[in-house]
Amino acid sequence: MTPDPVRQFVRWFRRAQRTGTPLAEAMALATTSRTGAPSVRMVLLKGVDARGFVFFTDARSRKGSDLRANPRAALAFHWQRLGRQVRIAGRVTPVSAAEADAYWETRPRASQLAASVSQQSAPLASRAVLLARWRALTRRTGAGPIPRPAAWTGFRVVPAEIEFWTHKAHRLHHRELYVRRRWRWTRRLLQP
Repeated sequence: MTPDPVRQFVRWFRRAQRTGTPLAEAMALATTSRTGAPSVRMVLLKGVDARGFVFFTDARSRKGSDLRANPRAALAFHWQRLGRQVRIAGRVTPVSAAEADAYWETRPRASQLAASVSQQSAPLASRAVLLARWRALTRRTGAGPIPRPAAWTGFRVVPAEIEFWTHKAHRLHHRELYVRRRWRWTRRLLQP
């Protein structure tokens, strides 16, 4: 029976956290626009389970626009201290409003304020404008709750492929590729 690559990812991820890998949750997220223009940026993994890999963002951002136009993405983790990488590719689905609300409640207040005043990726006249909006919202809300903006949500990358890469001597790295066919995973080795 083929091992579950999501469980293997969780083991590797926990090891990266235990060994003090800085920002073990940082992952490169690659998307493409409607016309096929690629874009990549770093985001943070905020959840992983059998359903997929979750991150949160402003849906009005470049990544949100890309994902509406082409709901497929690729992720890459690199844990240099461990000599390991993981590459994930698959379709993308939005998380539920309840999931977005639950995660929003765990965010530091300053992060909630920042997300509330920024329309991520939109042009900005000046940093002073952004800071003025932040100060105004801070005064208006006082110590009260900061409601989650409607555009701030999460996305789940539902993996179709997961590749595990391990550094080996002489650049003869070990690569294992898992491909999902319906609900079963198949495994094959790749040349370095």
